[in-house]
Amino acid sequence: MVEKIIFSLISFLLFAYIFLFKMMKKNDTTYLAILICQAIGILINLIRILFNILNNAFAIVIMYVFSIIIPVAVFFLENKDINCSEWLQVFLAKTYRLLNNDKKAKDILINVISKYDKSYNAHKILGEIYEKEGGMRKAIDEYVKVLDLKPSDYVTYFKISTLLKELGKKDEAIQMLKILVKRKPELVEANKMLAKLLLEEKKYKQAITIYVQAIKYDPNDAQMYYDLGIAYSRMNEFSLAKECFKKAVEEDSNYYNAFYRLGQISLLYRDIESAEKYFLESIYGETESKSYYQLAKIYMIKNNKPKAATNINSAIQLDYKYYKIAIEEPIFLPIKQMIIKPKEESSPKIKESNKEKEISDYLDDTYNLTKYLNNK
Repeated sequence: MVEKIIFSLISFLLFAYIFLFKMMKKNDTTYLAILICQAIGILINLIRILFNILNNAFAIVIMYVFSIIIPVAVFFLENKDINCSEWLQVFLAKTYRLLNNDKKAKDILINVISKYDKSYNAHKILGEIYEKEGGMRKAIDEYVKVLDLKPSDYVTYFKISTLLKELGKKDEAIQMLKILVKRKPELVEANKMLAKLLLEEKKYKQAITIYVQAIKYDPNDAQMYYDLGIAYSRMNEFSLAKECFKKAVEEDSNYYNAFYRLGQISLLYRDIESAEKYFLESIYGETESKSYYQLAKIYMIKNNKPKAATNINSAIQLDYKYYKIAIEEPIFLPIKQMIIKPKEESSPKIKESNKEKEISDYLDDTYNLTKYLNNK
């Protein structure tokens, strides 16, 4: 009984001190959370005194932690110049986020920042809330402040770069990513994003350098080998591109775009047998119709008219544009009567992405040019 009374006296004095000299005097409701914890501990002790229950170890530990240990820890931290008010409010904001109440969390964080502008956690969490809401510019502003406070926060560098890319500010995203990969070259995702942006901006030499660096840290990424192959293709380094596309299909046997690129490069080198093999492997998805078209041309070169007709008609069934191409291209003139006109004009079942179409056209144009020069 004596222990219960002593506990009640100490906890009540702590409660009164925090209420009068912390919360009321400083007009800071942050300490309300501590008071609630203390009230729970005091209530447990009161029940123990009145009803002689809750005497198990778990209830006693909760009682002491909530009523005495937490308040004393707060006083200790404040004496060490650690701002408990800021920490508690950020903790409360995190709690509201866990409860899916971002609005309340945002209000708390804005209040924290108004008092403690150098609160790293407050700026970071507020940035995450803005990003979730679609307020990309506001999110970037908060993340920039996060980097001012902690320049080694590489995740935030990546977040800013991603948001800049989504806003169409590719040059700024590239500069941010260059800083990041220079400081942390093993961050594969940052390298991949930077290389892709450089590829889109037609800075192929720089993209190649970044991809080569990234592959050192992730040598099994088929997508990176494929994109590196695209970069080499645009630099007319077709032998290096071929090796990259081969690595891509080694890592992913269903990488149909890579098979198609291998077929195109084989045509560049007049390797008809290899081209046929690769185009047969690429008959799927967005490369299906154009693979049939390429095979039709190969079979015309091999003077296999029935196979050529079968493949060009398969291409036409998937995409009407190949009917127009087939009746106009001289190579298909000997099988013109075998080409079946579709009943109605239709759009392709699977549309090719702009990026894939661009590189396809480039390699086709290169093939046509080399064929022309060889015939001169």
